[in-house]
Amino acid sequence: MGLFNRNKKDDMGATRQKASKVEIKPFEYHPKIILAWAKGIEGHSDLLNYLLENDFKELVMATHAIRLKEKARTWLMKNGYPHVMAMINASEGNQQALRWLKMNNFMLFYNMALAIDGEAEGFRWLNKNSTQEYFYLTKIIKDVKDEIEEGHNDIHKRSKE
Repeated sequence: MGLFNRNKKDDMGATRQKASKVEIKPFEYHPKIILAWAKGIEGHSDLLNYLLENDFKELVMATHAIRLKEKARTWLMKNGYPHVMAMINASEGNQQALRWLKMNNFMLFYNMALAIDGEAEGFRWLNKNSTQEYFYLTKIIKDVKDEIEEGHNDIHKRSKE
């Protein structure tokens, strides 16, 4: 699913929704929250529950969006986190989302997306300009995305959805 140009059919025949103006909420968290989120993405459901119970629903929804859950992707777009959704889309190879991140100066998300999509320059930028928890988060998201991609490309596995 693309970040923009909604209400058109995509390559898979799904209908896209029109983009609308949404307040972009800040994405600033204590390092321990970022680490808890990374572990939640990795599969630790107790940490996802903790985040949900402590008003970090956007991080839980982002986790589900990373794992390709359409309702979570829609929630992020409608609730002030299009920059998070753009990072997820860009990490999946969506060049329009990647350009949007750069054009809107979301350089952390831009470089996270590059790294997740396999571009070493993204990890180099993160190593030089970010903090350890974001570098770790990016590595975890990359591992999960690579696992998802591997599952989609394995003809011996059936989709669980």
